[in-house]
Amino acid sequence: MPRLLKRSLLAALLALPGFGWAQNELSNFTATGRGGVSTTFATDYQAIGINPGNLGRVGGARFAFTIGEFGAGLGSQSLTRTQLRKFIYQANDKLTLADKQVLARQFTSNNALNLNVDATSLAVSLAVPGVGSVAISNRQRISSHVGLNKNAAEIAFLGKDAPIFQNYNIQTAPLLSEALAGTELQMAWLNEFNLALGTRLIDLPLVQLSAGAGYRYIQGVGIVDLRVSGGKVEAYGSMSPLFKIDYGSLATNPSFNLRQRARGLQPVGEGHGFDLGLALEAGKKLRLGAAVTDLGHMTWEGNLVTASDQKLKRLRSTGISSYDFFQEAAQIFSAGSDSLFQYQPSQTRRAALPAKFRAGAGLRISEYFETGLDVTLPLNKVAGNIPAPFVGLGVDYKPIRWLRLSSGLSTGAGYSLSVPLGLTLTSSIYEAGISTRDVAGLLTKENPYLSVAAGFLRFKFGKEQ
Repeated sequence: MPRLLKRSLLAALLALPGFGWAQNELSNFTATGRGGVSTTFATDYQAIGINPGNLGRVGGARFAFTIGEFGAGLGSQSLTRTQLRKFIYQANDKLTLADKQVLARQFTSNNALNLNVDATSLAVSLAVPGVGSVAISNRQRISSHVGLNKNAAEIAFLGKDAPIFQNYNIQTAPLLSEALAGTELQMAWLNEFNLALGTRLIDLPLVQLSAGAGYRYIQGVGIVDLRVSGGKVEAYGSMSPLFKIDYGSLATNPSFNLRQRARGLQPVGEGHGFDLGLALEAGKKLRLGAAVTDLGHMTWEGNLVTASDQKLKRLRSTGISSYDFFQEAAQIFSAGSDSLFQYQPSQTRRAALPAKFRAGAGLRISEYFETGLDVTLPLNKVAGNIPAPFVGLGVDYKPIRWLRLSSGLSTGAGYSLSVPLGLTLTSSIYEAGISTRDVAGLLTKENPYLSVAAGFLRFKFGKEQ
């Protein structure tokens, strides 16, 4: 896992204009098996970051905890499954000129790569009789997105031999805002400490309404955010010393807030986030939910660099030469010596969190069958948010008491139509399961999406009345 986390971050660094858009829910294996549909399903600590209003619902566990739940997904709408696997398993393989030309064409896409990693080290929830529940957790979240226009893709893989550099003249060279228009490379890695509370506002035999709120203290391990659109270039990055970035002469600039290597994740930013949610139950069958998540801001300070519009500079290298895409792309788009961008040191930068609005409806047909519909809308365009609305239909079915099967349909958030699948072994106190966001994405040649979520130490005790 550490290698995957580091590589995904370096991918983002993939331009000190990083990359990152988050897909909907890899945060727990039960939600992943329904394709991310969770606004009305999520209970106990799993409601953190989704809908804290569910913590006030009747019927949840009195005490629940987990250790080591995780999920990861990598997808593309332009690469083949074979190519995507090479970026993971054959990163050291060298690219031929023919390979470079093919990849330059296929990376010319609004969704060339989307990567998400969620890992919960520990989460606990406790019900307070007659009031609701409180939950805490620690979670790592990485989300990233690569979308390149034709020039950016050709420069990345062909370097100085890219067509835009033919007959290159610095005097007549186009601005980056012209040459790279439509390019987006974004990423965020956050270390979260969450606290959420939920309570019942109305508790009648046929109607129950609960509300909840969540707070999170966030350590920023890294951010890279580059967007080129509307004739403007916005690019900044702040990376933990964990990644051993060589900032060259920038490191000696008195305006550069250099962070030296230390222990742990070595955060370079911090922030505060908030969630608000409502959950309504009508009778024993119908559930409705709505939430606004990730309100708040981050302040980035360490190793912070920014770039603005400037003339296109010809590279000296011949571009990416292996399937170690993340590492090599960093040399082209980041603050290295052979970079397209000239970065300047900065002291601080305040950035909004990836705010989202979630709405869902669920129908509990019996204790063995439940279905739900979710819609999630991005409320801003920042590193870590989904690039487009998400819509999902999810189903939980228990053919026997100790086995729960999950599936559904979902689309949006930078991905094509997905068919999730989850399998959970369940008892009165224990759950363990594994799931994928898209069965077809694991197998099909086009539009591949490799994803898995798993949890093997989820425990629930008692039942809140």
